[in-house]
Amino acid sequence: MARFVRRHEPEIMEVNEDHLMRANSFEGRQEAPQKHGGRLWRVVGVSFGLLCILQAALNVSLRLTLYSSDSVTPDIETGCKALTEERDLMERKLNNIDKHTQQGWLYFSHSLYYVSSTKNTWKGSREDCRQRGADLVIINSREEQDFTRQFKKLIWFGLTDSETEGIWKWVDGSTLTTSYWHHGEPNSDQGRNEDCGEIMFFNLTNSWNDESCDSQNFWICEKTAAP
Repeated sequence: MARFVRRHEPEIMEVNEDHLMRANSFEGRQEAPQKHGGRLWRVVGVSFGLLCILQAALNVSLRLTLYSSDSVTPDIETGCKALTEERDLMERKLNNIDKHTQQGWLYFSHSLYYVSSTKNTWKGSREDCRQRGADLVIINSREEQDFTRQFKKLIWFGLTDSETEGIWKWVDGSTLTTSYWHHGEPNSDQGRNEDCGEIMFFNLTNSWNDESCDSQNFWICEKTAAP
């Protein structure tokens, strides 16, 4: 009996060791999926955290955008209102120009001009302009000077030194600064009181002349094209 037991003890030990190795191998295989599963959950957790951060950033950005929109809205409304008013003003201006051109007025550089077909004194000419809601033309530029010369008439315009000899003023009370006097003018020729300005019809760049206010000339009225 004793021999039999001793002879089989190594085999029992071998069997146990073999089982143990297989068991360990099986446990190792069981642990591997657990390790991979842990890594997967960590990746999912990090991704979820990043999504939360991104969502928070988007919320903040949206709030800032809405706040900025609220602050800009009054400026947009003001701009739209200004554009509407400008459009309405332009329409009224165009309608005003159209109405006056049908009555014989001419449009040039933001102003309306009426050229008479009859003659009158300087004072009488100015009175006619006033009755038309205008005044004798004030020439402010070379372009306007060239515009008035095209009619090829002796024409009264809104310049006089009747208040103080030698100090020429426009009909609006402003003092003359830029002038287009013909050579040698003004001169009060032959001692006459030539206190009113006329435009000569000669083909001259500088065509102004001083003339007696009682002379008979055509005239040009001017008023703004704005309604």
